[in-house]
Amino acid sequence: MRPKTLGELKSTYPEKKLRRSVKEEVRENLIARLKAGGPLLPGIHGYEETVLPALAAAILAGHDLVFLGTRGQAKSRITRLLPTLLDEAVPALPTPMRDHPMRPVSPEGKRLVRELGDDAPIVWLSREERYVEKLATPDVTVADLIGDLDPIKAARRGRELADLEAMHYGLLPRANRGIFALQELPDLAPKVQVALFNVLEEGDIQIRGFPLRLPLDVWIVFTANPEDYTARGRIVTPLKDRIEAEIRTHYPKTLEEGLKITRQEVRIPEEVRFPEPLFRVVERLAFLARKDPRVDPASGVSQRLPIAFAEAAAAGAQRRHLVYGDPAVVRPYDLYKGLFAVTGKLEPSYEGEALGEEAIAQDLLAKAFLAEFGTEGLGAARAWFNAGEVLELPEGPLGAVQSALARVPGLLPAGGADPVALTLAEARLEALVGEGFLAREEGRYQKR
Repeated sequence: MRPKTLGELKSTYPEKKLRRSVKEEVRENLIARLKAGGPLLPGIHGYEETVLPALAAAILAGHDLVFLGTRGQAKSRITRLLPTLLDEAVPALPTPMRDHPMRPVSPEGKRLVRELGDDAPIVWLSREERYVEKLATPDVTVADLIGDLDPIKAARRGRELADLEAMHYGLLPRANRGIFALQELPDLAPKVQVALFNVLEEGDIQIRGFPLRLPLDVWIVFTANPEDYTARGRIVTPLKDRIEAEIRTHYPKTLEEGLKITRQEVRIPEEVRFPEPLFRVVERLAFLARKDPRVDPASGVSQRLPIAFAEAAAAGAQRRHLVYGDPAVVRPYDLYKGLFAVTGKLEPSYEGEALGEEAIAQDLLAKAFLAEFGTEGLGAARAWFNAGEVLELPEGPLGAVQSALARVPGLLPAGGADPVALTLAEARLEALVGEGFLAREEGRYQKR
């Protein structure tokens, strides 16, 4: 049973644990996790040789840190997993700043211990309660993050304004004894960045010209886009210098790493079958987009793109199943119809603006089919289209799709085809589109 008063805490709780700061607590738990051989942060893939070792080193060094990376590189995901490195629960005084029972810093905490002594009540903070997150925007103020002076509160307690008793606490003081994550740091106004620096460096702040001492025990983690973080004028130089560790995130380096992440995060209805080659096409599109000059590299191509794209394609297969009674097997048709999940995640470069996101997405998908399936063994199909034939491929039902594909020699296996075989035959047609041999428009295929 957990202690409920300060006296019980002193007599039963390990003194060594009571003396630890948040960074020391996280460091000890990290050491135990590494010794046990478990993953540093479960569910994070592709960073085993890069980001995670750097993060472990920063924690062992006791550093505040910033994750630098473009969108969709798991920066927020990582920060939200950091509380798993905290103790399951820690004792605190029931004050707005969750004061340490032995070292209170707020006036409320000091008064509680002074007046009640060993009878002061103790509350227990869970990991989740000790994590505070804020998305930085230009309209975030010092009052939001640090706090503000409340004249009414000062008058009621008979205090001067230059007194912590008159302060209304912001998010950072309320994250005392925990982790404070600030997403997209460069979007903060310089005035707010200076206030953050004062808290990090000196443990004091100035609010409305009044200096106030606020020695917080908090681990601060930032995220930022590399271009914004390194741009002159976006980050106050002293604050940038005070952040001890810069950890650069990145997109998956191999297709297999990307597939592992997408499979972990994607939500596919149980009744939908997603053939593996088509799932790989979805991931390939994201990889191709990251290297395409028509897509702005500064904006990046989020790893959320293949996740949302796969879910949209699966939903298309489910819709066809409900409308036509066809087996719920994802077809290339569903991938094209699901491109609405891709276009919003592509930022065209100057070169790509004339084409537009939709045309770029369609071209990338065709190239992804070519990369996955190739065009070997399609000589008979080429000859058929070279003869001027045109193929109209319907949405459904599946029997009509099979009849249409059967017109093209060499596409279907002898003796009929199951739904997956039909899907793969249709995908080989798309490879010819990616090669530039065929032109495709709304299910109509003809020689380009």
